[in-house]
Amino acid sequence: MKSLLQGRALWAWPSVFCVALLWPPGAAAQTSAAPVLNVPDSAADADDTASDAPDNSAETRRARAARPPAGPRFEVDMQAPDAMRDFLLRHMEVQRYRELRNLDANELGRLLAQAPANLRELLATLGYFSPGIEVVPPPGLGDAAADTGTGNRNAAPPSLGTITVKIDPGPVTQVASVTVSFVGDIATAPQAEAQRADIQREAGLIAGLPFSQADWDSAKTAALRRLIAQRYPSGRVQNSLADIDSQTHQARLYIELDSGKAMRMGDVMVQGAERYDAVTAERLVRLSGLTPGSDYDLEKLQDAQRRIAESGYYDSVFVYVEPATDGDTLPVMVQLREAKRQKVVIGVGGSTDNGARLSLEHTHNSVPGIGWRAVSKLQLERIDQLASTDWSSTPNNDGWRKIVGAQLAKQLDDFTTTSSQRLRVGQTQLGVEYDRSFYLQYDRARVSSSLVSATAQEEAKSSVSANYAWTRRRFDDLVFPHRGYGLAVELGAGYTLGTTRLPFGRTQARWLTYWPLGAISQVADPVPGQPRDVISPTRRTQLGRLALRVEGGAVVARDSAPIPDTQLFITGGDNTVRGYGLRDIGVPRADGSIGPGRYKAVVSLEWQRPIWNADQRSNWENVLFIDGGAIANKAGDLKPVWGVGTGIRYNSPVGPLQLDLAYGLETRRFRIHLNVGFTF
Repeated sequence: MKSLLQGRALWAWPSVFCVALLWPPGAAAQTSAAPVLNVPDSAADADDTASDAPDNSAETRRARAARPPAGPRFEVDMQAPDAMRDFLLRHMEVQRYRELRNLDANELGRLLAQAPANLRELLATLGYFSPGIEVVPPPGLGDAAADTGTGNRNAAPPSLGTITVKIDPGPVTQVASVTVSFVGDIATAPQAEAQRADIQREAGLIAGLPFSQADWDSAKTAALRRLIAQRYPSGRVQNSLADIDSQTHQARLYIELDSGKAMRMGDVMVQGAERYDAVTAERLVRLSGLTPGSDYDLEKLQDAQRRIAESGYYDSVFVYVEPATDGDTLPVMVQLREAKRQKVVIGVGGSTDNGARLSLEHTHNSVPGIGWRAVSKLQLERIDQLASTDWSSTPNNDGWRKIVGAQLAKQLDDFTTTSSQRLRVGQTQLGVEYDRSFYLQYDRARVSSSLVSATAQEEAKSSVSANYAWTRRRFDDLVFPHRGYGLAVELGAGYTLGTTRLPFGRTQARWLTYWPLGAISQVADPVPGQPRDVISPTRRTQLGRLALRVEGGAVVARDSAPIPDTQLFITGGDNTVRGYGLRDIGVPRADGSIGPGRYKAVVSLEWQRPIWNADQRSNWENVLFIDGGAIANKAGDLKPVWGVGTGIRYNSPVGPLQLDLAYGLETRRFRIHLNVGFTF
């Protein structure tokens, strides 16, 4: 018998397998004894899971839909200081169950028993370690717990009442000290001395402030960020401790940073270079200081990324280092998404000086045959028209580019029209702090007046000159400067052309400096749960800053030298002397119009004052200014005209937006001036 059963089992298993494949799924579900898990879709349906078998009939679904929406099961009366009331109401644990439909009095009683401990933890994150807490249950909660009647299941559950929470936070704990210690290479490396000092200084900025967990976490994050920004990308926070003394209400904070070993930059590896030579990206990386063997520096990586992005050859750039598997060398990876070879941009804009503007710009990133970049532009405005083309080579190993440019322009001023042409050839080098260029330039300009007959019009004047330009920027922020200075100097020497050929010299200089006024603004009162801004440069001085701008220029030549008007000076307008129109300040001509002169002097003093909102500094500023400018053909004839006014400035993410109302003391008229962004 045993052997017979074993023999039948050999053919029985295939039969069972075939039956399982052919058996209807519904029949299998009916005969299965496996349990079914029903997960409620929301807290409002949680009470429907009490039954062992869910009822999904149409009648049951209609009954659920007919139930009125569940309201809050209880209210909370939070009696606490205003500064922390919203924070506690938002984060206290019992609030999670406020909308739970099937919450009963028994469960609410258990939650309220745990509430004081939860509130004590929340207050500790704000620096209050010895608070007084009283949680008063709703009146009659015990009677509601004794009532176990189900009532009408479809009716909205009644409210359980109002919970009263009384908070006496007690004294706040102050940060007495912040101690930062180091392990690893940074602890003893002489070249890391400044880095250690910066980390300790920034971490100590929260000393003397009320303790909060958000500030403490922010201080640790800032210390780590400063550590891994230079030399030690694998650094970490090894230990941290907040020692709270509940008797003296003081906190002593400790951070231990492990730097690991110092890392150095390796070779540059470019990915995504197809249309344009990868050597261009490699050169721009090295011009940022990322040479093989140099110390790891996050700021230089970001500068390299900015340089490559601003070159115009790429739509997106990502510069980073590969983690080192062994050794202390990090390869520099450059991922590129190249721009198309050609691009056309149509622009519409306007300004208070020139009115509406329409522009058309064409860019060719690799001119066939030479591989240079060409940018051609046509711009039409109410009183100015411009057509230009500028060609530049890729940078060499020192960052120099060859440049060739041509420009046609027409300016309309009252009764005169100035038509000019310009050709330029030379080299330029654009850096982070310094810009330099030298070039040969040909200028030709002709001025015609509608008040003078055609035969009496002046002849065109032309010249050729050799020029050198140098710019240095030392601002603390290139978008929103608060302190620092910028200096730009141009020097040129040339000859006039035509029937009268005489030498001339030309020089021009610009200076802009910022002086902070008053003490550093106090750290704002903390928003519970958020760190205070104690490190960011947005912590400006309480009285804002003064901005002093000085410009000067001179063309030295004989009185009879026919200098082209485009080599002379004229001023007035949004970015020079406010209260006057564009090119309103110059030398009077015989026909009553205003023309350029050989000497220029401009000065501007501006007080940029912060606007405070609810004891915190906002993104708005008020501006008071006085501008003066003078143009003359002789230095002794310089007599400045003045403009005064006020304005409003908004520090937007793309730069400052400024709207000024200026009064010209000479013309006795008001003018509105609009300026966008900061450039020097």
